[in-house]
Amino acid sequence: MDVFYNGKGVGDVLMLQVETGNRNEFLTEDYGTITKITNPQGDVLGYNIFQASTHFELSGSGKINVDEQLLNKIKEVFVAEDLHDSLDVDLSPKFVVGYVTDKSAHENADKLAVCQVDVGSETLQIVCGAANVDKDQKVVVAKIGATMPSGLKIKPTTLRGVPSNGMICSKSELGLPNVEGEEGIYILDNSYAVAEPFMVD
Repeated sequence: MDVFYNGKGVGDVLMLQVETGNRNEFLTEDYGTITKITNPQGDVLGYNIFQASTHFELSGSGKINVDEQLLNKIKEVFVAEDLHDSLDVDLSPKFVVGYVTDKSAHENADKLAVCQVDVGSETLQIVCGAANVDKDQKVVVAKIGATMPSGLKIKPTTLRGVPSNGMICSKSELGLPNVEGEEGIYILDNSYAVAEPFMVD
């Protein structure tokens, strides 16, 4: 779940994005100051909490880091407005430092590599098309559930017949400044520790 607030640009609304969907095909249902947004199949796309500043301490604008305290407060507002949807949110970091333990050729694509990436709690198989990816590198991994600065949601996928569970990121994909002319993935130095969160604005 991604949470956004832009008091000046949008108004006093806390926006909760659960899934992406076609903006032209959605249904809404109101629960007091909360609007629940679903697609025609009944899947929840998100919620808008109006008069947000009466419930939350908000400053600035843009994406808000969701921690346990904020999640619990959102759940309290849901209950107060008689909305009993469960919010089963994975609060673990979605952008982490990974270590490429193995790289092999993709069996069906010359320009793709199949990488095994240690992210601490598990080893992820990630198909990568960057020419500079290699074994024994520390890299930034966008795990399943991550939302890229571009708005892309990372989901399990299959690339030319090979499963891929995450994304090894470039500087530009991470929205980092001053990356003009740089190509390939972002290779980290040894000051970074495997599994530590990597902050993305």
